[in-house]
Amino acid sequence: MAYMLMVMEPRDQRPSRSPQEGEALYDRMVKWGQQLAARDLLVASESLRSDQHGVRVAIRGGKRLMTDGPFTESKEMVGGFYLLTCQTRDEAIALAAECPAAEWATIEVREVAPCFAG
Repeated sequence: MAYMLMVMEPRDQRPSRSPQEGEALYDRMVKWGQQLAARDLLVASESLRSDQHGVRVAIRGGKRLMTDGPFTESKEMVGGFYLLTCQTRDEAIALAAECPAAEWATIEVREVAPCFAG
């Protein structure tokens, strides 16, 4: 089964770090991803830029609506993700607990499934 581990960061956290601190944390995450790949669990992973560089797009009444970030109504932003192949939900949860970002962010674990699946 495939599981998405989303790193849910407090929106104000990245600007509070020095560049060296940010790079050190990023390096820890890259190394963890390499360990997952070595265990043949990793499908894909990426870090995401801050939501201040994002845009939200919606179609309402046939019209395109765009909202530029940052999305201040949100307390957290998706800072990155790991798409994993796991045997069980419990394995995905255990891996989320191993993720270095769990020390400074929340790791949301979601099974990949069709949107109509209950």
